Amino acid sequence: MDEPISNAERYPAKYWHRLSDGRIQCDLCPRDCKLHEGQRGACFVRGRVGDEMVLTTYGRSSGFCVDPIEKKPLNHFYPGSSILSFGTAGCNLACKFCQNWDISKSRSFDKLADQASPEAIAQTAERLGCKSVAFTYNDPVIFAEYAMDVADACHERDIKTVAVTAGYIHAEPRRDFFAKMDAANVDLKAFTEEFYVKQTGSRLQSVLDTLKYLKHETQIWLELTTLLIPGFNDSAEELQALSEWVARELDVEVPIHFTAFHPDYKMIDIPSTPTSTLIQARKIAQTAGLKYVYTGNVHNREGEITFCSSCGAALIERDWYEIAQYRLTTDGHCPDCNATIAGRFGEYAEIFGRRRIPVAIGDLI
Repeated sequence: MDEPISNAERYPAKYWHRLSDGRIQCDLCPRDCKLHEGQRGACFVRGRVGDEMVLTTYGRSSGFCVDPIEKKPLNHFYPGSSILSFGTAGCNLACKFCQNWDISKSRSFDKLADQASPEAIAQTAERLGCKSVAFTYNDPVIFAEYAMDVADACHERDIKTVAVTAGYIHAEPRRDFFAKMDAANVDLKAFTEEFYVKQTGSRLQSVLDTLKYLKHETQIWLELTTLLIPGFNDSAEELQALSEWVARELDVEVPIHFTAFHPDYKMIDIPSTPTSTLIQARKIAQTAGLKYVYTGNVHNREGEITFCSSCGAALIERDWYEIAQYRLTTDGHCPDCNATIAGRFGEYAEIFGRRRIPVAIGDLI
């Protein structure tokens, strides 16, 4: 039985319509949840009250933290800068390997903070010197109305916005949501329909449609992440198909991060990803023509470096999330051959480093 929706959770939601049988349908994502009175969608945070759809997590967060931008991961979006990260609860996917399952699978809303207005988040990011704000930990598309309002408040203060998402969203809300974002890291979880259906409860094509939309119809800076799970999505054949699709349908300059799985949630019996698998994935992607391929969740120095795609010079050397050397010009060129490096760069004033600084809700302005 669904948890009752309290008065405090009833923020009017967009993207739904009434059905002839009396139910209402959520039009936010391809799940197309059809709800009777009092029911919640699969994401658990969008529900029906009376004849309307409501968002139950508007203005409420599961926590705030100042991170290095590289942790999102974004390696070509103002490297070395800090980002104020936050999320809410719930998710519209059902990934058996979720690494943030305590937040994304949450059914308990008593732990969500109540004083996280869009203006307070933007002002806090400015006060803490953050270049940007990230919607992360759980998928921001399910709290789209809240995220878009936060983005508006951030942009008034010249603070960038970043969506860390699986990209499982319908066309109309996708247009509205990403119009408010400056960058996105999209989790391309695998490259087979079987994996998406069995391991995430979603469909691959909708994600591919989002990726093509972001690359070809927006000005958003886009990077991809694929978590490699041993025996599930790490075969050479699948990685080659994925890499070739990115090169063909997106662009060889779209950075991709192959990251290591660790046992969690409903996959505690699956071993961690060997570093050798990530190194192989990187080589496969480079052979397919991708220019910026990274490894993550393991300490592999070569897989952390941004190399010039023209002359091969090491331009940004990283040690985990800390930048050890930064040689890009302020306008994003290689100082050795003057080749343009894809990304969003600017005045490089300081290195935030690998710190992770929790921000208490009472510290919000």
